Parts: sequence; structure tokens; C-alpha cells
Amino acid sequence: MSSTQREQHQRSLVEPESFWSEQAALLDWHRAPSIILDRSRSPFDRWYPDGELNACHNALDRHVAAGHGERCALIHDSPVTGSVKRFSYTELQQEVALLAGVLLSLGVQKGDRVLVYMPMVPEAVMAMLACARIGAIHSVVFGGFAAHELAVRIDDATPAVVLTASCGIEPTRVVAYKPLLDAAIDMATHRPRHCLVLQRPQLAADMHDGRDLDWSQALTTATPAACVPVEATHPLYILYTSGTTGQPKGVVHDTGGYLVGLAWSMRAVYDIAPGEVFWAASDVGWVVGHSYIVYGPLVNGSTTVLYEGKPVGTPDAGAYWRVIAQHRVKALFTAPTAFRGIRREDPQALHVARHDISSLKTLFLAGERCDPDTLNWAAEVLRVPVIDHWWQTETGWPICANCRGIDLLPVKPGSPTLPVPGYALEVLDAEGQPLAAGQLGALVLRLPLPPGAFTTLWNNDARFVSAYFSRFPGCYETGDAGYVDEDGYAFVMARTDDVINVAGHRLSTGAIEEALAGHPDVAECAVMGVADAIKGQVPVGLLVLKSGVTRAHATIAAEALQRVRDQIGPVASFRHCAVVSRLPKTRSGKILRATMRAIADSEGYKVPATIDDPATLEEIAVSLRTLGYAQSSIGKPETRS
Repeated sequence: MSSTQREQHQRSLVEPESFWSEQAALLDWHRAPSIILDRSRSPFDRWYPDGELNACHNALDRHVAAGHGERCALIHDSPVTGSVKRFSYTELQQEVALLAGVLLSLGVQKGDRVLVYMPMVPEAVMAMLACARIGAIHSVVFGGFAAHELAVRIDDATPAVVLTASCGIEPTRVVAYKPLLDAAIDMATHRPRHCLVLQRPQLAADMHDGRDLDWSQALTTATPAACVPVEATHPLYILYTSGTTGQPKGVVHDTGGYLVGLAWSMRAVYDIAPGEVFWAASDVGWVVGHSYIVYGPLVNGSTTVLYEGKPVGTPDAGAYWRVIAQHRVKALFTAPTAFRGIRREDPQALHVARHDISSLKTLFLAGERCDPDTLNWAAEVLRVPVIDHWWQTETGWPICANCRGIDLLPVKPGSPTLPVPGYALEVLDAEGQPLAAGQLGALVLRLPLPPGAFTTLWNNDARFVSAYFSRFPGCYETGDAGYVDEDGYAFVMARTDDVINVAGHRLSTGAIEEALAGHPDVAECAVMGVADAIKGQVPVGLLVLKSGVTRAHATIAAEALQRVRDQIGPVASFRHCAVVSRLPKTRSGKILRATMRAIADSEGYKVPATIDDPATLEEIAVSLRTLGYAQSSIGKPETRS
């Protein structure tokens, strides 16, 4: 691409229809769109409304038809089972067509929902593509979710069929999925007609006669299904994200706009060409898995890596380097928390030297704010560009990034760089007025959102409007706070709820965490604003130390407090921090700051369904009590949400 990122961004805002009409040519259309954008019901904007296409055809069949059937489409790398399996585009197409035939035989039709509750196995990818092949709408629920949360999603999506596996495999245990699914169906009002069960050798699942079917047996009698063209506006999937009301929000992404956004971003943002290997170290249950394990790489004709393992512990902190070397990965996409975990276990990066990672050209970080210390460490260790970028389940692909496939811009640690073409980013105050460069405010996106962003919430148009578009008319409220500097670089500092007000001074928890993360003994940290009778709120910090650190915790805490005083000043009123062994996180790596804040303020809280290990919350409560917080008996978990 000859133009710069700034030039392309400007054109995308001035001439959005022309810009995205050109990008639509990246796909195969059953009927090419003549209308590019319909804004007649904004914010329910629709891209390519009169076009027709099929997502599975674009991900598989067209590459086979073009003579690339022998190209590797999918690599399943599973250190927890000690296996690696590769699928060519032809092999994956054949498997998906058979599975789609099974769904048709079970009465699944275009527009029906199919719930996918599976671990990181190739069949999970096949399940998503098989649904897309026949126009069914898939809803992937993270494997191992609690039964109550699964039941809520079953009742909201009302799936005709559930696709599941007998178990998932963690480094130290086997997690039985089928009992969780059975309990969820018993709790739910809606009853799926059938459950198709993949029996894994590590654990066999009990089957319910008449409802449950064996995956492998069903495939032996299936007839391959052809691709069904659907409207570009047809929902491709529903992905549930936690809501503040306790009722999950079913984020809907359409087919045409979503695929256009992904196809363009694979080349412009990630610089991945057909045939090159891309690895998003995430889970198919998250939006990253949907966008950049499954649809993005496959629509682009690339090779995608599906990894059933962890950044550390399968078997060690060199796991990522082994995968990169073995499969010649060109770009890795993961969360900053993964690199903090690797650094904690291997601070000198000794494992890197044991593998040939020369194929790696770029590391992309997203999913939470990346502190400059982590970014700088990764760049020093890997000696490749490290690109922090920012996006959300709702946007489906990056809002801000250093677009590697356009022109690599100077990196500013702590910033995801510039808005990506298509996104009109603004910083507003509480009254909706624009703020000057460097001023902290609400980050919003001026409508229309580009192709690929969510189109509504499942069965809840009213909540779609009220939750995202009511506070700042004409804009999408991201829920993130930050600022834009004089060069146009965005800095995402915290969730809006994590901007704290200390005696009238607005401070971001991200800025304080940045100071703490620079301490040489600190592997990762979290800061939350807790209630204070005098100042309204004060920041409290929790520190996780690097492996091998033996210095006194009190000494390290005192040094950390001084760092904040030196870098931010006494206005932060930062006087309390403690060392903990680990931080409570979701399984995607996001730190549960709001939950910790509720514990500190002695408020009742709900244990998030996405939490990686609920036991971490008790340690946090003990540490907060030693600092003088979490004193009341009110602060206790309620029902899981």
C-alpha cells in the first residue's frame, strides 16, 4: 500500500462508502452489493445491505477452488495432549461440509442458533464454520463456563442444537464439560433438540438417549452440505459479554461487514499474506478467537494456529517460543498478561535462546492495557516491533493500531498508536464537549462505525441504544477513558469506571500502574480506587513480584509508593500497596479491578463467571484487610454472574 496510515484514515472518514466499497472486493460475493452503507436507522447502520455471500465459502471453498487446497489452513498444537495436527484447506472444507450435513439432518436451518461449548480442539473451528456454511447463527460459550451462566445463554439464544465435547484439558486436570452442560439444560427454560458430543479419549461423557448424539458416529452417515448464500446483514454469530446488570449482552456481528473488516485488517494491520502463518494465542470463546483464530486468517487464505496450552506451565515459560519456531509463525497476537507471566517465570528470557524464532516479524498485544515496561521488555527480548493495539468485543477488530501492513510508525510505549482507518476517535468530557490534546476524558467513536462492528444486541435493540449510544449522541461510547496527544496518538488509560477522583483530581489507574510496573522487582500490578471519607477516593495497589525475588515485601512496597510519588506526585495520595502471589483475572487475562474494588469497599460482589481461579479473591481480601480495607462482613460473594 503506497499511502500512509494517516492518509488512509482521513480518506476512510471523508469517503467511507468509496473506501469500503473497494475493500469489499477482498471477498467472493454471491451477489455484489450495490448499496454500500444504509444509515436510515442509525445507530442501526448497515453495510452492504443488498449483498449476498457465505462466510464458510470465503473461508474455505474459494481457496480450494482457486487451486490452494493443499495449503495448510489450520494447525492444532496441543501441549496438554502432546499432539500436533495439521489440516489443509481441502481437508478442513471436507470436514466442515460433513458436519454441516449433520446439522441439516438434525433440522437446523438458516437463522437457527447453534450453541458451541467446546475446548480448543479443531472441531470447535469446524463447528463455527459448519454453522456459517448453512446460515445458522453460532454462539460460542467459553468451554468450562459454570452451568448457571451457560443456562442463561441457552435461554437467551434458544439454540436448536448444542455442540460440545466430553472434556477440556488443563495443565493439571481434566475438566468434565458434559455434566456442566446437562446441569445447564436442566436449569434452562429452553430445551435444545439435540446435543452433539465429541468424545475425547481423556474422559468419556454419559449420553442422554434421544437427545445426545455421538459426534464421530454422526459424521459417518452424513451427507456433505453446500454453502447457503445469506444477506450481508445476516447475523454470523452472537457472542455474550458480561453486562453491568448481571444479564449478559449478546453482541451480534453480521456476515458481510464483519468479513470485509477482517479481510482488510489481516493485511493492513497485521501484514499477513495468504499462505503465511498467523497465531492468535487466545480462545475461540472470545472475540479474538472468532476474528483472528477462525475467520480473519482463513478468509485471508493464511495458516492459523489453534493452541491448546498456556504461556507458562505447558511445560515451561518457553512454550510460545517453541510454537513459533516449530510452525514458523510470522506474527503472534496475545495479551500483555501472557508476557507478564512469561517474564515473571523467566525474567532473563533464557528460554528464547533455545529456539529459532527468526520467522517472527511482529508481536501484537491487546486485550487489556499494555504497560510500557512490558512492551519494552518484549521488544528487547524478541528484537521485533511490538505493537500494542486496542479493540473490543463490540468492534470486532482493532480501533487503534500501528498498521504494520501500511507503514510502521514510531512506537510510543503505552499507546496503541493511531486510529485505524474507519474509526473516528474523539475524547469528550462529561458534558460531551471535545477535550484538548493530553486531557483525560471518555473515548468515543463518531458514527458510523466501520464494517465489522456489532450491529445490535441479540433480541435487545433497546439495550443496544441505551448502553452504547445514549450518553453521547452520534457516538459509540467505548467505556474506556484516555487521551490523545499532540501527535494524534491515543492513550487508553483505564475503563471509565476506573478513573478515580482524589480530592477533585481526576487520575487514571493506568498511570499509577505504569509507575509501579517500572519497579525492577514487579512482574505485574493492579490499582483500584477505593472509597475514602476525606478525599472521596484513594488509589490502592497490589503487586505481583518476579520469580526469584527474595527481598522483604515491605521494602518493595515502600519503594513502589515512592515511585508513584516521584512520577505522579503527592496529588495521587498513593499510600497503600501490598504484595500478593497473583491477581484475580478472567480466563482471557483481564484483571478484575471492579471486583477487587467492591471487596475493598466492603460491598457485596458477584464472582464473575469468567474468573480463572476464584480462590485468588480470598487472598486479595486478606491483603486488603491488612491495609485497612475490606473490614465489613458485607463484602462477600453473591451468586455467580
